[in-house]
Amino acid sequence: MSWIRKSSLNYIQSCCVKVLKCGAVPKHVAFIMDGNRRYAKKNNVDKIQGHTKGFDKLSETLQWCLDLGIEEVTVYAFSIENFKRSQDEVESLMDLARQKFRRLLEEREKLMEHGVRIRCLGNRSYIPEDLNKLIAEAELMTKSNSRCFLNIALSYTARDEITHAVQTVVRGVEEGHICEEDITPALLSRCLYTGESPNPDMVIRTSGETRLSDFLLWQSSYSYLHFTDVLWPDFSAWHLLSAIFHYQRALASIHQTNRHASFTKQALSERAESFLESNNEQYWTSLKESIAVQ
Repeated sequence: MSWIRKSSLNYIQSCCVKVLKCGAVPKHVAFIMDGNRRYAKKNNVDKIQGHTKGFDKLSETLQWCLDLGIEEVTVYAFSIENFKRSQDEVESLMDLARQKFRRLLEEREKLMEHGVRIRCLGNRSYIPEDLNKLIAEAELMTKSNSRCFLNIALSYTARDEITHAVQTVVRGVEEGHICEEDITPALLSRCLYTGESPNPDMVIRTSGETRLSDFLLWQSSYSYLHFTDVLWPDFSAWHLLSAIFHYQRALASIHQTNRHASFTKQALSERAESFLESNNEQYWTSLKESIAVQ
């Protein structure tokens, strides 16, 4: 299944999109795509078929987001905790990820045409080397795109992300790049895997669970949370439109609480900005080196 596909909205859904776009549409939406295994059990198919159906639903949902004008999407694809599952399931999921990233690389023209930038969030040390290379190629290939963003949280937990951010700042102090007075919530925010992104306006979780499961804990402090009982492979355009509608109804309250999140917009010191720029350059260099390794 293609990552970039034609819109599957029917006439009535397209009309609803136009109506919703007259109001405030979230710029960044995060999805906890829960329920693939329960979908497989319900339909008496293998677990991996449930996960495959989940990817198909992701590609369809991404197109609905484009139709709505949502500029950035972050998806919880695979948690570090998921590596504790059976070896067969983990290997199958890694194989599925390989297939999908290879397909993504084959769709270069579509990605460039739509201006899609791919970013992978997470601890790469858990991911097989060959898959890391595919991810690096996808990120480098789409590095200059800026029309819309797809962040894939793969081998991710928020606690690991925050730990990584703290370690980055500590290293910066130890090496003399920054001083203790440069350390602020804004700097820590920029050291997260999502440092280049605005915080999500809305987080959507499927399957009836009403928890974040260690996903974007720092970033979603003031996000609108929307929970739905539908399993992820059964998620439809109507479910997304309903979530946007509820977001718009809660907008006044959201604006009120977001005033408390202003620290993310605080200016950083010149040393801190230089430190972040250096870290960014090192990141892109490491991606190029990972591809060059035979």
